[in-house]
Amino acid sequence: MEMSDNPDRSSALIAAQPERRLPLRTVRTILLIVVLVLLVPYVLTPFYAMGHPVSTLMLWRSLTGRPVERRWIDLSAISPYLPRSVAAAEDAKFCSHHGIDWGALREVMDDAEDGEVTRGGSTITQQVAKNLFLWPGRSFVRKALELPLALWIDLVLGKRRILEIYLNIAELGPSGQFGVEAGVNYAFGRSAAGLGPREAALMASILPNPVRRSARNPGPGVRRLSATYMVRAQASGLQTCWGERR
Repeated sequence: MEMSDNPDRSSALIAAQPERRLPLRTVRTILLIVVLVLLVPYVLTPFYAMGHPVSTLMLWRSLTGRPVERRWIDLSAISPYLPRSVAAAEDAKFCSHHGIDWGALREVMDDAEDGEVTRGGSTITQQVAKNLFLWPGRSFVRKALELPLALWIDLVLGKRRILEIYLNIAELGPSGQFGVEAGVNYAFGRSAAGLGPREAALMASILPNPVRRSARNPGPGVRRLSATYMVRAQASGLQTCWGERR
């Protein structure tokens, strides 16, 4: 059978072939699944008002057979110097914003436009959103998911619970230590309940990279940061909205 040399006939045959499109029902099903997945963190957040939640990074490390050490400690049992130091280091406006520090975020975006991103603008609440429900690393997609989720977490959980969760899921040691109790025990061989201001500032100084920074054997950079954070933590202008231990 000879192939037709008539280009008009070939074009007609191609045009007559049905277009391959996903059925509308399939598209709707896919969209519904995506929406349900996106809603999962919002549904789970109220349940995190109690219990001992773990981060996605902790779960991934456990699933891949890597070490994970975490011993939950209530905020009321932690030395008051530690949450003060962490707030001074990571989110000085923690008590005054509603999950997002819009001023800091605008500064980071301006730096990005100039090609000079040297710092992050994430609040403690944003870090809780990322650690509980999302993934590490920089991504516009992750940031777009993180922002509204941080607003929701701030509304539902409140400052005290957010800070308590953060202090129990942040990575604070070079070999799988998560949370301040495990991190402080690794660095100083004691509980987070008995930290003084200098040790608390050292712990805050190793965030967000406890693999390259050490509170156990602090280098010059960590010591400089800790001195700065210790002064900030003791400043009278630092709000404490989480109810300090007396």
